[in-house]
Amino acid sequence: MKDFAFGKENFILIAIAVVFIIIGFALMSGGGPKDAVSFNPEIFSARRIVVAPIVTVFGFALVVFGILKKPKDIEAPPSPIVKEKETPASRAYSKGREKAKK
Repeated sequence: MKDFAFGKENFILIAIAVVFIIIGFALMSGGGPKDAVSFNPEIFSARRIVVAPIVTVFGFALVVFGILKKPKDIEAPPSPIVKEKETPASRAYSKGREKAKK
């Protein structure tokens, strides 16, 4: 899996997070009136205004964590501080700079 930006654990975390988000939205659904003129107080139940948003926000937070978590199976890029090979041109440049300093 070296071609993917995420590792296996990241995909699993994101899939679990999507399930939490779907469950949260399912908990929020329903409770509407049977007809257009009546009021159903069920829309203000604790399940819809407390539990469902907490489950949904937890799912979104888990998505962020799943994206930001560094996968174990992907190698880190090489350090940007790499000593370059010395070439004849770079040696001549270095000698010219040394002479200019004197």
